[in-house]
Amino acid sequence: MSEDIVKLRIEDGVATATLNDPDRRNALSEELANGLRGALEEVERSDARCLVIEGAGEAFSAGGDISSMVEAIENDVPIDDRVDGLLESTNDVMRQLGEFSLPTIAKVDGPAVGAGGNMAILCDIQIASDRAAIGFVFRQVGLGVDTGTSYRLPRLVGENVAKELVFTGRIVGAEEAADLGLFNHVFPAAEFDEKADEIIDSIASGPTVALKHAKRLIDEGSNKSLDQAMIDEAVAQGIIFETDDHEEGVQAFLNNRSPEFEGQ
Repeated sequence: MSEDIVKLRIEDGVATATLNDPDRRNALSEELANGLRGALEEVERSDARCLVIEGAGEAFSAGGDISSMVEAIENDVPIDDRVDGLLESTNDVMRQLGEFSLPTIAKVDGPAVGAGGNMAILCDIQIASDRAAIGFVFRQVGLGVDTGTSYRLPRLVGENVAKELVFTGRIVGAEEAADLGLFNHVFPAAEFDEKADEIIDSIASGPTVALKHAKRLIDEGSNKSLDQAMIDEAVAQGIIFETDDHEEGVQAFLNNRSPEFEGQ
């Protein structure tokens, strides 16, 4: 993993991956995508209990790497090669993020546009400052959608709103994004880190095994019947019943105290 372009810190159960290319507004270049992929793989091997994605500088991520688009046009790179590059680099890390086993939080303190917007909404929770904005601006460079827009965006805002955001390329501010369901919370910039950390810490201190199963079940739920969903939930509970955190939760309830989960 490139230690410079994606910085990874794991502390108190929280893994924080910082996109660290502020001069290019954390554009999703091949180098950054590879760095993020390495960070995600390292987190999966660690004892982290949740994952935070944030951007260094003034942007969360400006989306696709315009310089690589210019290079492809000027050098007449074959279309098949350009598609393969998208599939093998950017799409691969987006899939990895979207299917990540731990709870994921996008900490958005600036613009998240194009593929950067998709990176934010592919996380489980989006926490934003009032300086944040989000847009799916592929049309501005004459492109359709990619990196999961057609999968994730309509699931959050509905098909009609998704189409409007894509057709117009409009960038929406933080409060409107929250109203649309693109951001869970919006906090004033001066309080952003403190408020975001409160939510992140509450997730990291939870019963990790139970939360991983809950995440998977919710992700799968819309594609199941009610009966199948309840069967799968019961199977998962059977696994969770055997965890130390379940025993701790029951004992804490019986003794009228707050549980101290260890993630096991």
